[in-house]
Amino acid sequence: MKKKKLFAILLLVAVCAGCGAEKEQTTMVTVDIATEHSEKEVVLQDFMDVEYIPLETSDEFVTQGSVMDIGDKYLLVKNWANDGDIFVYDRKTGKAIRKINRKGQGAEEYNFISGIILDENNDEMFVNCAAAKKIYVYDLSGNFKRSFAHPKDTEYMDVLNYDKDNLICYDASVYYKDGQSREEGKSYHSLISKKDGSVTRDIYLPYDIIKTPCVHQGDGVAMTSVRPIIPNRGEWLLVDCSSDTVYNYVPEKNKLVPFFVKAPTKDPEILLTMGAVTDRYYFLHTVKKEFDFTTGRGFFMNDFMYDKQTNELYKAKVLNSDFVKKRSVDMFLHPINNNGIAAVQTLSAGQLVEAYQEDGLKGRLKEVAAGLDEESNPVVMLVKYKN
Repeated sequence: MKKKKLFAILLLVAVCAGCGAEKEQTTMVTVDIATEHSEKEVVLQDFMDVEYIPLETSDEFVTQGSVMDIGDKYLLVKNWANDGDIFVYDRKTGKAIRKINRKGQGAEEYNFISGIILDENNDEMFVNCAAAKKIYVYDLSGNFKRSFAHPKDTEYMDVLNYDKDNLICYDASVYYKDGQSREEGKSYHSLISKKDGSVTRDIYLPYDIIKTPCVHQGDGVAMTSVRPIIPNRGEWLLVDCSSDTVYNYVPEKNKLVPFFVKAPTKDPEILLTMGAVTDRYYFLHTVKKEFDFTTGRGFFMNDFMYDKQTNELYKAKVLNSDFVKKRSVDMFLHPINNNGIAAVQTLSAGQLVEAYQEDGLKGRLKEVAAGLDEESNPVVMLVKYKN
C-alpha cells in the first residue's frame, strides 16, 4: 500500500467555552447550519467582562504570545516557532517570572510542544509531545519529574487538566479511520492518570460510523482539526465529528447529557464544534469538509451564534468596544480550563500602539497601550464570565 501524502496538516480550530446556569437541559436545541442565516452584531462588554494582561518585555523575555494555559497565579506562554521556550508570567500583572527550555533529544526532553497543561495545585506542568506520543512532567521551575507515553495505539492531540489526579484527552488516532465502522466499545475521549498516563475512565460518545475532518483524493489526504474538548465551567462539552450531537459531561455524576444537535448535513459534510457558551448565547464553529487539492484551499469555516432569547441562529459578529472603531473578537480560541475564562485572545503591541497614537482606544486598554512600544510583547486579553 502506498504511503499517503499529507496535503494539509492540522489547521487548528481553537475554541474555548463556558456554560449557563441550567446545563442539564430537557429541551434539545437543534439547528440547521447548512442554510443561510442573517448576521447578528453584539458588543462583547454587554455580556462579558474583559481583562488585559501586558506581558513584560526584556532581553530574555521576548515572546510571540501563544497562550498555553492560565491558572490563578501563573500564565504559560510559548512561541509559535518550535524553539522549545516556555515563558512563565504572573497571572495578575504579566510580570516575567522565568523562562524554561527543555527541548532536546534526551530522555527528559521534548522535541515539540503540542500543548502545555498547568497544574498549580501540584506545582507541575505537563508538556504534550504528540509527535513522540509522550507527555513530559516538570515542576514550574523546569525541573524534570517524570514522563509517560500515550497509551498503546493512541495519539493525544488535545489534553487538558481535569482534576487533581487526571487529565482529560482526545485520541486523534481516530482520524486515520474515516468511514470505518467503530470498534465495539471503543472510546476516544478518556481520563488518564497524571502519575503514569494509564486510562482511569473512558467516556463513550454513541455513534456507529467514524467520520473525520479528512478529505481523501487518490494517495493524498487533507486534514484539519475540530476541537473535541471544551471546558464548561466545571463541566465539559465533548464533540466528535462522527456525531451530530454535542454532549455535556457532568463529572460528579459521570453523566453524559445531550447539549446541542445539528441537523444532518452531506455533500459536503459540515462539522460542528462549540465556542463560548453564556447564559444567553451559544457560540458555534463550523468547518466544511471539502478541500481542493489543486489550489490547496478548503475546510472553510463559519462562526455562528445561537440566541436563547429569540431561539434563532445567526452568523456571529462580536465587537470589542474598547476600540473606538470596534474590532472583532474571536470567541473560539484555545480552551482554558479556568472556570472564569471563556476565551483568550492575543493582541499585537504594534497594532495597539498604532491605535493609541490615533486616539483609537478607550478605558483600560488605552492605559495598557500607553506603556507599550512597537517592540513590546503582546497583550493577553481574557474574556470572562460576568459575576
